[in-house]
Amino acid sequence: MIGKPLRWMIAIGMFGAVSSLFATDASKAQPEVFAPGVISGPAGEACPAFTPDGNTVYFDVGSMILVSQREHGVWSKPAIAPFSGQWLDHDPAMSPDGSYLVFVSNRPVKPGAEALSVRVNGKVYPGRGGNLWRVDRQGNGWGTPVHLPDAVNASDRTYAPSIAADGSLYFIHPDQQGVMHIYSSSFAQGAYQPAALVAVGDPSSSTHDPAIAPDQSFMVFNLSKGAKAGDMGDFYIAFRQGDHWGAPIDLGEAINGKPGKWSQWGAHIGPDRRTLYYTSDRQTELGFPLSQEQAKAALARMESWDNGSNNIWQVSLAPWLDAHHAR
Repeated sequence: MIGKPLRWMIAIGMFGAVSSLFATDASKAQPEVFAPGVISGPAGEACPAFTPDGNTVYFDVGSMILVSQREHGVWSKPAIAPFSGQWLDHDPAMSPDGSYLVFVSNRPVKPGAEALSVRVNGKVYPGRGGNLWRVDRQGNGWGTPVHLPDAVNASDRTYAPSIAADGSLYFIHPDQQGVMHIYSSSFAQGAYQPAALVAVGDPSSSTHDPAIAPDQSFMVFNLSKGAKAGDMGDFYIAFRQGDHWGAPIDLGEAINGKPGKWSQWGAHIGPDRRTLYYTSDRQTELGFPLSQEQAKAALARMESWDNGSNNIWQVSLAPWLDAHHAR
C-alpha cells in the first residue's frame, strides 16, 4: 500500500487522545530503516511479520504480500508470497510459533462471489473491504487461506491482526460511530470466542494497529491525538496490570517525531520480543550546505529507499521494557 494504508483512505472519525509520563530514557531509542534498498525500497513497504527464527519476513507492498529470506546475513530479493497476489492482501501477522499467518484481504468470502466491499456513511466502496484470513503452514509451504469466523470478522473493516502465544487474536474495526478501536478474541476449544473491546487509555480515543507481546504482557499501538479523519496518531506502549491495561506511555519524539511530521503505523513485535518494527514515511534530514560527496550519497539513498514513501523501520523497546521490569 503506497501512502497511508487503505483502511485510512476512507474517512474515519477520530477523537482526542490521552498521554502519560514514564520514567525512562527514550532518547536511547534510535530508529533505523530495516534492510534499506532490499526490503525497504521505493515501492512503499509495510507491516513486517517474521518467522520465529527471524530469517524469513512477510510484508506488504501495494496490493500483495511479499516474502524474503535471510541467508548469511543477507536478505533475498522479495517475491510474492504463494498465497497472495490475486486479491488486495495486506497486514500480515505471524503466530509466535510460526505455524500460521493471519492477514487482511478483500478476497470473496464465498467462492465465486465479488471481492469484499465496504460501506461507510451509507456509501459503498466496491472491493475495498477487509476481513481477516488465516493460512496454515504445511511443510515448507502454505495451505489454502481460510476466512475467519464472524466472531472476528464482525465488520467489513477488520484490520491489523496481531497474534498472542495462546492463540488470542488482536485486531481493529470501527465502532458504531466509525471510530477505530482495538478488540481481542481468545482462542478456546478450537474456536475464536466473541471479540471484546480492549480497554486501554481514554475510551473516547481511537486506538489501532496493535502489536501484542506473545505473553500479552505489553502492547504497542497507535493512539490518535486529534479529530482529523485519517490522523494516524502516535505510538504508545501499555503494560498489563493484572486483569487490565496500564496507562498508555508515549514512545517519545525520537520515534513519533513532532506532531504531524510523519505518518506511522503497522506496529509489529520482532521475534526477539524486544524490537519494534513499524511503517513510516520519515526521511533522512539533510544538513545544508552539502558537499558533492554528501549530495551523491543522498541521491543514491533517495533512489534506493529514502524518497518519502513508506518504509519499514525498527527500534529497540529496551528502554521501556527494562524500566518497567525495574519498577
